[in-house]
Amino acid sequence: MKRSIGVILLSTVSLLSTVNAQSVLDGTYVKENVPARKVIPYTHLREADVMWSRRVWRIIDLREKINQPLYYPTTPLKGKRSLMQTMYDGVVKDGTITAYDGGDDEFRKVITKAEILTMLNKVDTSQQEQPDGTFKEVILPRDFQPGQVTKIRVKEEWFFDKQKSTLECRILGLCPIIDKFDDQLAYKGSDPLFWVYYPEARYVFANQEVYNRSNDAERRTLEDIIWKRQFGSYVYKVSNVYADASDSRRIADTKQGLDALLEAEKVKQDIFEKEHDLWEF
Repeated sequence: MKRSIGVILLSTVSLLSTVNAQSVLDGTYVKENVPARKVIPYTHLREADVMWSRRVWRIIDLREKINQPLYYPTTPLKGKRSLMQTMYDGVVKDGTITAYDGGDDEFRKVITKAEILTMLNKVDTSQQEQPDGTFKEVILPRDFQPGQVTKIRVKEEWFFDKQKSTLECRILGLCPIIDKFDDQLAYKGSDPLFWVYYPEARYVFANQEVYNRSNDAERRTLEDIIWKRQFGSYVYKVSNVYADASDSRRIADTKQGLDALLEAEKVKQDIFEKEHDLWEF
């Protein structure tokens, strides 16, 4: 009888401990805002209302300090994911984001999950010494890690809406690019992975929390950061007379180093001044 009572008490204590462990709240309140966030729809835009537009391509360097909220955490942590991790999960795991060919920024060719995994997951070979003194080639899988991506291409369009008398920008696509290195770790350029259509991806970004340096109680989302343009970037391509908007000549094709950066800043300044030139003070 005493043994039965002891077993019952032990089971009760174990059950209470499990319930208490599951009911522990890591914080002072339950966060309900971000999971329930809705995307703010774009305002209706007619072709007749656009009196000027310019298509621009940028690069967001995630290593810059201002862009660190988009890069960290490098691995998922308590529901937080980086920009690249969110895109990767949306494309490969959840299927909520459509991936397009990385070499075509007009979103004409859809690439499958299998094609992406083949492209991202590589294998290395190594010579392993055997007990008899011979060497055998061993295949070592090298799985893709979202933290390897340190740059994101952005395709956007600036336009002046004469109906509202405002200069606006709408992002059309994002493309992660990955750096290439040889066996001696020498830089060998970079490759685009895939494009995502931003008007589709923003529905996923709107529910992904991002760290806020100023206030832990005001957690922003990836959509907030991108919508409010709270990131640093530089222009690497702009529509011009030498090619159509989809295959514009890059700044790096004609200028290098500091000259390329100055040319990129000139493009930004021209867009900034366009709105002012259309007003009469």
